[in-house]
Amino acid sequence: MLTGPRDYVPPVEVEILETRRMIPLDENEGVYIRSLQTGKVRMQVGQSYMLKANEELWPKELPDEVEELLERAKAATDSRGSANQKATTTRSRDKSRVVTYRAPHGSVVQVYDYKEKRARLVFGPELILLSPDEQFTVLHLSGETPKRAGVIKSLSLLLGPDFMTDVVIVETADHARLSLKLAYNWHFAYNKEDTKNHKMFRVPDFVGDACKAIASRVRGAVAAVSFDKFHRNSSEIIMSAVFGMDAETNKQKREFIFPANGLVITNIDIQSVEPVDQRTRDALQKSVQLAIEITTKSQEANARHEAERIEQEAKGKLERQKIQDEAEAEKSKKVLLSFQAQSAAVEATGQATAEAKARAEAAQIEGEAAVKQAELKAESRRIKAAADLEQLRKKNEQELAYTRAKNTLEVSKAKELASIEAKKFKDIVDSIGPETIKKIAQAGPEMQAKLLGGLGLKSLMITDGSSPINLFSTASGLIGSSAPQ
Repeated sequence: MLTGPRDYVPPVEVEILETRRMIPLDENEGVYIRSLQTGKVRMQVGQSYMLKANEELWPKELPDEVEELLERAKAATDSRGSANQKATTTRSRDKSRVVTYRAPHGSVVQVYDYKEKRARLVFGPELILLSPDEQFTVLHLSGETPKRAGVIKSLSLLLGPDFMTDVVIVETADHARLSLKLAYNWHFAYNKEDTKNHKMFRVPDFVGDACKAIASRVRGAVAAVSFDKFHRNSSEIIMSAVFGMDAETNKQKREFIFPANGLVITNIDIQSVEPVDQRTRDALQKSVQLAIEITTKSQEANARHEAERIEQEAKGKLERQKIQDEAEAEKSKKVLLSFQAQSAAVEATGQATAEAKARAEAAQIEGEAAVKQAELKAESRRIKAAADLEQLRKKNEQELAYTRAKNTLEVSKAKELASIEAKKFKDIVDSIGPETIKKIAQAGPEMQAKLLGGLGLKSLMITDGSSPINLFSTASGLIGSSAPQ
């Protein structure tokens, strides 16, 4: 390959096999490229690319139904209107371009890799780019009403919530064949994070299988009851048959779950119930007409009874009103007689009442005077007691002042006498002199000592039981007196 820009003049021996140009690719566009040396096919996405000398574009073949579904999806998303959609469906696909598919919101698409032998699920909204070895899983679902297999073909599986309708032919216990048109609300229970346990694609036609399973349960439940009972309790019978009863709470369950693919039925709506047999339909029509006639007659009878009841009530009200008026008249007469008796009683008891009131007022005045007199006496006693108390207080104050003054004078007199005695003693001591006092004090003991010496006695002690003697002091005195001798 010679890569431009350049001018190239090939010699005679050279043959130009192909002129290649750069392939412009957007972010979500790509091409399939095959290596002529190894035969491997790869995918180039999101960047413009020039084929190498040993590479070529590889056309990816798809099944016809996948081609049809892809073209239909492109036509549905074309924004140029219905006039251009027809041209889009007739336009052929560039097989070397990477196959793209926009998974709608609330849906999932399964892509199977035949080389790796594994499948991957893509949840919408998402743009799917198909690798060289991958193929879409095409869903063949039942459609129309009643359900018919293979009506719907789709690359994406809607996860719901959504509803589907079906017609079920049932037969009651009394052999009445009915056509039930039922609508089922459904959704898939799944977890995006748990990629290993996704079960949505395990059942190829989940619509047909769900409708068959529910129809089987409905037929079994309806076959066990009579037409009249089913006609009156159709909703309860069908709901109990499909959802079942909870063994613990003995209440009706709210969901019917298909464990094979995680489909959940949440509600069943009975849109219509029609007999299949013409005789049954005629009998039902007759019964309906008879019921209408019975209802009409019962309404007429009820209206007649109601009119009679209203008339009787009016007559009763009239009679009650008359009785009430007579009773009111008698009550008025009774009140009049009572007033007349009260007037006579008032006239008869007026004078006695006046005298009693006068005596009561006189007694009240006397009592008030006595109370006033007692209050004045108590006030005079209180004033007298207060005066006596004040007089006693003043007398005590005077006596206290006299005693205080007397005690002060006596204290002053005692102080002055003590001062005089002290001065007198001091004057006597000063006039005698200290030496004279000393000699007077020593004269008695010395004379006693001389007297004892004259008698030849060294010591003499005279005592009695009432005057104890400290022998320790006495002994020390004796020893002290004999030492100089």
